[in-house]
Amino acid sequence: MSAPARSVPPETATAAMAATRARRPRRAAAPRPHRNPVVLTTLSIVAGIGIWWLLAILGFRLPTPIEVITRAGELIVDGTLIGDLGASLARVLTGFLLGTLVAIPVGFLMGWYTWARGLIEPWIQFFRTIPPLAIIPLAIVLLGIGEEPKILVIFLAAFFACVISTFQGVVNVDRTLINAARVLGAKDGAIFIRVAVPASVPFILVGMRVGLGASWATLVAAELIAAQAGLGYRMQQAQLYYDLPTIFVGLIVIGIFGLIMDRLLLLAERKLTGWQERR
Repeated sequence: MSAPARSVPPETATAAMAATRARRPRRAAAPRPHRNPVVLTTLSIVAGIGIWWLLAILGFRLPTPIEVITRAGELIVDGTLIGDLGASLARVLTGFLLGTLVAIPVGFLMGWYTWARGLIEPWIQFFRTIPPLAIIPLAIVLLGIGEEPKILVIFLAAFFACVISTFQGVVNVDRTLINAARVLGAKDGAIFIRVAVPASVPFILVGMRVGLGASWATLVAAELIAAQAGLGYRMQQAQLYYDLPTIFVGLIVIGIFGLIMDRLLLLAERKLTGWQERR
């Protein structure tokens, strides 16, 4: 015969339940998103312009926003700003797209094959420590003073940022996913396409955003190479005549278009990585 069940006093049961609840880990409260990001962004822009205007009024050697807007209008009317913007955009987009298109397969190759990593990674790590601007003298000697050396230094800035990020994306693929695919009978090619590539997309897009910023940062120096048009060229010419409004116009236009392109990449990241779990 089984032993008779022992009755548990209500006080003991209540205490046990309370202790069990106390031992359970509590979920961290999710951060509450801002309800009015547009309002906050607008306030930030207005505050920034106000600080700029105040510094100009207080005697810091800065043009006022009105002077900059007036100068931008003049450059737009005579076609100078449109021509410079078109030349700079062509250089940045060409160098950035070429750098990205080369970096992604090289990064996949390094991350997926050990032999490729051993052969290529030391050279990548060596050359990425050399600033692209240091390549300018060599680029002029080898390629002349046309568009090729300008695009080359922008290409290098985008390439090294994207190749490292792509490589890290492949290396950091969850081994559990790869092993599960092997258990289900998938071959290496299928695992690479169905597992490694999707898992690396967030890393690739982050590398593209970093590479885009590096491309714009390299633009002004790239246009030192005997350019006849471009935002960087115009800013350098304005420096000779102490034309601060023109310099500010170039800085603001580069910032605006760089921000627009970065937001487009961020939008693509959200669309392409919507399958990921968001925390």
